[in-house]
Order: sequence, then structure tokens, then C-alpha cells
Amino acid sequence: MNLGPRAYIAFEIGPTVAGLESGLALTRAAAEAGGDAIKWQILRPDRLVGRDVPVSYGTLDGPMTSSMREILDRRSLPNAEWFTMAQAARACRLEIIATVDYLETLKLACDLDVDALKVCSGDIAHLDWIREVAATGLPVMLDTGSAGLGEIERAVDVCLSAPKAPHQILVVHCPSGYPARAESINLRMLTTLQQMFGETCTIGFSDHSPDADMDLAALALGARYIEKTLCLNRAEPWPEHTMAVEPGEAASFVRRLREVETAMGRPRRAVSETESDAKANARRSAFARVDIHAGEYPDDSLIEWRRPATGGIEPGVMGAFCWGRRLTRTVKAGEQIRKEDFA
Repeated sequence: MNLGPRAYIAFEIGPTVAGLESGLALTRAAAEAGGDAIKWQILRPDRLVGRDVPVSYGTLDGPMTSSMREILDRRSLPNAEWFTMAQAARACRLEIIATVDYLETLKLACDLDVDALKVCSGDIAHLDWIREVAATGLPVMLDTGSAGLGEIERAVDVCLSAPKAPHQILVVHCPSGYPARAESINLRMLTTLQQMFGETCTIGFSDHSPDADMDLAALALGARYIEKTLCLNRAEPWPEHTMAVEPGEAASFVRRLREVETAMGRPRRAVSETESDAKANARRSAFARVDIHAGEYPDDSLIEWRRPATGGIEPGVMGAFCWGRRLTRTVKAGEQIRKEDFA
């Protein structure tokens, strides 16, 4: 993964792809928006779902329930189409992240030359599986979901102790819910994760809420990886569509993140040339209240502080600079007193 100084933005299309054509359209939209990566779910629903269960979620038309198998079947693609998707992503200069579920899909992801593997939140305690994923040596993302800190710590330890340990580990805070409720998002968890794992891992945020508000807040709290669901039509009646961005909104989503990132700046204050000029214009310097003749010392009774400070002597340095020094010229009332006016 190309984790640089900027936050890494991945568009999740795993839950919103419905066949090859939609997958290709979503891939183009992610690239045009300025995303860094496309995120997939390469799953085998026929194996993964041992007993079908109902899943409830929100849509634009209200609450809905579908079977887990039906939801997962909709987003499944044949192997050949995954290769077509990979070719399209490469052509668009997008990196590829894939969630996988068994050794066969893990092998397929490696054959597709993906850039990172993701362990879904439901597998955060499946340490043997995490060990298999970490053994590839590829960057590993751990989706934490509703996991406890102890479970996350064990999962990170398994990654670090793998025979061919991944050179990048991402711990991703992923609030549950479709969409996630505000009271369950718990963004302060990002600070906790940074404190616990920041030395060895990159901390990220996978958003399950509408719009960009939570992503902007996560960025401000230090998330270096942002994952947002991308769909073609938010009105479709499936779990993650209602909280996704559409292609026409995706570029604005990325731009807003980048603007906040730029505005955050650096921990140490660095004054630009433009700011320096504006600062000097707003600050005060010494001006003669009355005529001050050559040979006189301009004490407080003879000066007043006016704008600008440009070219003059500011209050904080006036006393130290002028101590024991007298004017070499007469400064007229209302005229700025400058350093070159002293002997």
C-alpha cells in the first residue's frame, strides 16, 4: 500500500457491486473522484453461510430485512470477472484491497496481485484465519467492529508474530450498523487505538454513516486511512447503499477530506509570507506623538503605538533596542520611528 503523508482514501464497493458492469462503473467513479484504492469483498457465500439468518437494515424507503445469503450472493462475482476488475483498477491507477474468507479466496486475491488484505470485523477473533492472512506478507487491515481491546490486541500480536509478518498493519475502527447510529460511532476510540497501536500500526476509520461528517471528524482525530462506501444509486434496497456516496458526490467527498487535511497543517506553527505581511499590517509600532528632536531619547511620553508594524519597532522590542540610544534625526509628529533613526 502506498501510505504517504496524506490520508489514504479507499472506496468500498464490495457491498454495492451487482455484476461486472456495475463493478467497472464503480471503479471508474472511484478513480475520477481521486480515491487511492478500491475495496472489494471476495467471498464464497455458499461456504460462508452455514445457516441462513435474516439481516435488518435501513434504506431510503425505510427498514428492510433480507437473508444473509441473498445479500452476499448479490455481490459475488466469478473468478474471471475479478481478473477483469483488477485489470480495470490498474488501468485507473487504483490500488486494490480485498476482504477474503477462505484459503481459496485468499489464493485468488494473491493471484490478482491485490495491494492489501482485510480481515472483516466478524473474524477479528478468528486467530488461525488472521495468521493465514498475515503469512502472505501483504499489508493486513483488521476491521475491529464491536471487538474489545483485548481481542484487537491479540489480532495485532498474531500479525506481528507471523513467519512472514506484514510490513504494514492497519487497525480500522468500524462502527456497526446499517447505517451506524451516532451514539454507536464512538470516534474517541480512534485516540485509544492510536495510543495502543500507533507505534506499530496505522489507524483508520471505515464509515457506516451518511455524508462526510464522521469521516472529517475521524481525520481530525488522527485517522490515516478512510474507507467510504461508493454506490451507483443510493435508493437501491440493500444494506450499505443508504450510507454510501454516489459517483456525482465522490469527488466532493475526497475534496472535503483533502481541504480539512490541508487546514490541519502541522503541529508547529509556521507563518507563511502572506501571513507575515498581514500580521505586520495588523500589529503596532512606535510613532512620534509630538516632534522628537535629534539627540533625544523617545520615552513613552513621546510616542504612541499605531499600525502598521512594517518597517517600525514593535512594543515588545522597543525598550531593549532603544536602551541608552538617542535619535540621530528629528522625527516629526505622526511619523513612524525606525531602527535606522538611532545612533
